[in-house]
Amino acid sequence: MEQNFKCVRCGNCCKWSGYVRISQNEINLIADYLDMTIDNFIDKYTRLTSDRRGLSLIENPDGSCIFYKESPSGCEINDVKPIQCRNFPFIWNFEGWEKECRGTGGIVNC
Repeated sequence: MEQNFKCVRCGNCCKWSGYVRISQNEINLIADYLDMTIDNFIDKYTRLTSDRRGLSLIENPDGSCIFYKESPSGCEINDVKPIQCRNFPFIWNFEGWEKECRGTGGIVNC
């Protein structure tokens, strides 16, 4: 199915709960993009992963990414979004994503 994928920025992948792991370089880029210090960005927008191996973006109470806003804005950090997000669904995805993602053409739950 991935061969037929074309992102239409529906945001359904941003609404799926779970870690969005971020590297130090991504932290630097996002903090700069948001005109924040690195320490302030880390304090406000990240959490330590349960395996204690890195940081993840925090989630809204509904499990969606803290930087996802319903249309028209979508991802507030799209220009500098983490590689995990940019690699969806080719390198990273979640079970059942094909039924949730409008970019597959086979969406069931929109």
